[in-house]
Amino acid sequence: MELTYHQEGNYLIPDRTMSEQPKETLTKYGMLRETFLKEHHKSMYSVKLLRGELKAHCLEIQKQAEERADRMTEQMMKSEGVNEELKAKDQMDWVRRMNSIRNRVMK
Repeated sequence: MELTYHQEGNYLIPDRTMSEQPKETLTKYGMLRETFLKEHHKSMYSVKLLRGELKAHCLEIQKQAEERADRMTEQMMKSEGVNEELKAKDQMDWVRRMNSIRNRVMK
């Protein structure tokens, strides 16, 4: 790897720029992963941060967690009989059951 430098005063500063970061925004699961790494795996956090891989890693974990939550929600809806028929028949019961399912999935 060949580095180039520029001089600022008496110091040579490497000509380094950060790699392009993903434009997506971290949501709940991505931020939780970042906090977990920062608090419990400091070396992994530092390495990924310095290599410019931290946000991409957190976005991947976020995507996996959201897909898993969606799958669990669908499975629980099916097993508990929460469907469009119930929604058409009794909207308040459907909302109550959906809130219950979402709360259990998110915990």
